[in-house]
Amino acid sequence: MTDTAPTGGLDRRGFFRAGVAATATLAALGPLEALSARTAGAAPLTKRQSSPDYGPLSPVRDQTTGLPLLALPRGFEYLSYGWTGDVMSDGTPTPGMHDGMAAFTRRDGRIALVRNHEQGGYTGAFTEPAYDPAATGGTTNLVFDPEKGEFTESWASLSGTIRNCAGGPTPWGTWLTCEETTEIGPDGTRHGYVFEVPFDRKGDPSPLKGMGRFSHEAVAVDPGTGIVYLTEDATPSGFYRYLPRKRGKLEAGGTLQMLVVETPEGSSYSTYTDGTGTRYRTSWVTVPNPDYAPGETRPAEQGAALGAAVFRRLEGAWWGNDRVYIVSTSGGPKGQGQVFEYDPRTERMRVLFASPDATVLNNPDNICVSPRGGIVLCEDGSEGEYLHGLTTDGEIFPFALNRVVIPEGGVPGKKVAPGDYSGSEWCGSTFEPKRGNWLFVNAQTPGITFAITGPWRRGSL
Repeated sequence: MTDTAPTGGLDRRGFFRAGVAATATLAALGPLEALSARTAGAAPLTKRQSSPDYGPLSPVRDQTTGLPLLALPRGFEYLSYGWTGDVMSDGTPTPGMHDGMAAFTRRDGRIALVRNHEQGGYTGAFTEPAYDPAATGGTTNLVFDPEKGEFTESWASLSGTIRNCAGGPTPWGTWLTCEETTEIGPDGTRHGYVFEVPFDRKGDPSPLKGMGRFSHEAVAVDPGTGIVYLTEDATPSGFYRYLPRKRGKLEAGGTLQMLVVETPEGSSYSTYTDGTGTRYRTSWVTVPNPDYAPGETRPAEQGAALGAAVFRRLEGAWWGNDRVYIVSTSGGPKGQGQVFEYDPRTERMRVLFASPDATVLNNPDNICVSPRGGIVLCEDGSEGEYLHGLTTDGEIFPFALNRVVIPEGGVPGKKVAPGDYSGSEWCGSTFEPKRGNWLFVNAQTPGITFAITGPWRRGSL
């Protein structure tokens, strides 16, 4: 049952080397603990005009193009890479619609990234291997040298999928890329699956059908058990877990289950309007037919019929502090978003916060956490396209603002058309593992990947 009712003048490499040295010592975990301490009676979140530590935002020039593409706090710098149309190391033009992404540390100290491309349509796959040769979505892989502050390599790793939105990293060094759709291709190929892509080679075009067919959004993997937690971008949506038969061998099959919020009535529970501090006791039910066919009942409705809870548009997910953090983009009393925390050890869940107003947080999407414990939320609303940070006092502040405007005549060497792209959503935020000196993030349109560094230890990220 529920416990409560329901730039200027800096040498680029010199600056980057100084930034690495300045952040070598990581701060203790703080923001998640502070946020977790909030209760139902706490004051609603407020939004600062700027970070109390990093300070206000101002335009900063891209070290690659010289254009002021982002606004950042004083002392932060960035470079751009992998623009839509840029030719990658393997000769493939970079696909568009950059979305979810994760970072991995290679043995040589360089950072490997796997990046989604949320492309729709059936005009042809951009690389092999391809699940559906007609489908245009997929993933690309990047390599970044954190000491030199340079991207060094990129290649196409998987295609033939549709609307690869988010996903999540695994402890064994792969990226789980998720199709946010249940479309049927022109030749009858069913979409709506999860695929696995290693950080250092091509991906596997075989869908992980045991993880269900639905509008997948993000995943978070428990490193201790290998259990995969999954979100669904739909309303009603379910919060799922996949129990693999063999840890780290997802293709070997497993069981898909959907979260139950236990109530005295024993019926399906709606979290749609629950506010900050709402707490739940939970259990799980097995979804009878995860890989449903057209005309059959989709997994969320199967689970709800068995008493599972329903959510409004679950999107971002992140594993940390031995818990799963998940985002409902349009949940909460004001429909502006919720962040839930699920503790698998105690089988308890709670609403860490629900946005009280669009001016505080407007429909959060992707979520990530730095090695220092700081939270970054990607905003996907109409009140301005910000990357938000979370203070140790539970306050939201803008960390970065999209200012991407391509001038008439375009950018030398780039194929992106002139125009104002400042309304594009942020996607795929992910920190360099362990040290956390670099934050990688995408502007979905026109499709640009940014690498940001600076005095992280000065603030709560």
